[in-house]
Amino acid sequence: MMRIFLFLMTNVAVMVLVSLIFSFFGISSTLAANGVDLNLNALLIMSAAIGMTGSIISLIMSKWSAKRSMGVHVIEQPENETEQWLIDVVTRQAQIAGIDMPDVGYFQTPDANAFATGMNKNNALVAVSTGLLETMNADEVEAVIGHEISHVANGDMVTMALMQGVVNTFVHFFASIIGHVVDRVILKNEKGHGMGYYAVQMVTQMTLSFLASMLVMWFSRYREFKADEGGAKLAGKEKMIGALQALQRGHDADPLPSQLAAFGINGGAVRKLLMTHPPLEDRIAALRKLD
Repeated sequence: MMRIFLFLMTNVAVMVLVSLIFSFFGISSTLAANGVDLNLNALLIMSAAIGMTGSIISLIMSKWSAKRSMGVHVIEQPENETEQWLIDVVTRQAQIAGIDMPDVGYFQTPDANAFATGMNKNNALVAVSTGLLETMNADEVEAVIGHEISHVANGDMVTMALMQGVVNTFVHFFASIIGHVVDRVILKNEKGHGMGYYAVQMVTQMTLSFLASMLVMWFSRYREFKADEGGAKLAGKEKMIGALQALQRGHDADPLPSQLAAFGINGGAVRKLLMTHPPLEDRIAALRKLD
């Protein structure tokens, strides 16, 4: 909760700063002089409500959504040695990481994959694929679980959701301003919103969202290095390197659903700027540099 509070307070401070900058440079007056009747403070608040709401709802529903979209079987009572081993590994690593025991499960797919999700680090889900259990040895699976536990302990689910909310806020804010300017100044619509506003606002929002996603993906890649480092501490550096090398030997997995992609093992983007995960060779090289 403290992470959410501090992040939200930071976002409020950013919004106040943007408002002051607009006021200092007289942007509101300039827009008004050109017939753009916008209350920028009200627009910023409305954009924040729109931008943050979807991200927060997605975060709250993340466990429920993951269980259903991925068909995760949550282990309530271990029914075999593999399930018991998974519970034991997660229990041990969660205690070391200082988090509450997450739900543990697995999902059916031949691809080696795993993910962690949940609205906070003490209410999380860690799941592995049947393909991962079949193609990796125990040490490698242990390292993968350590990677996911590190995502949970680092609060990456919350941070990514809130960051996406902030990005959505400013995308909507600036797209709305551009739409108003085109509608009033270029198309000379004097009141209300003409079709020009909606068309320009939609196209601008799509363009800005694409550009902003590069920032979000950069942060996702940064958190992957941190999760690898955490996995190395929980399971051992050589085990973590071995797990990544096993992924290199395997075939490319089908991408996870978009809401889970930031927390799975595999990326799936073609262009580096839009990759959720760094190249495996870069991750292995970073691990080798650890003491």
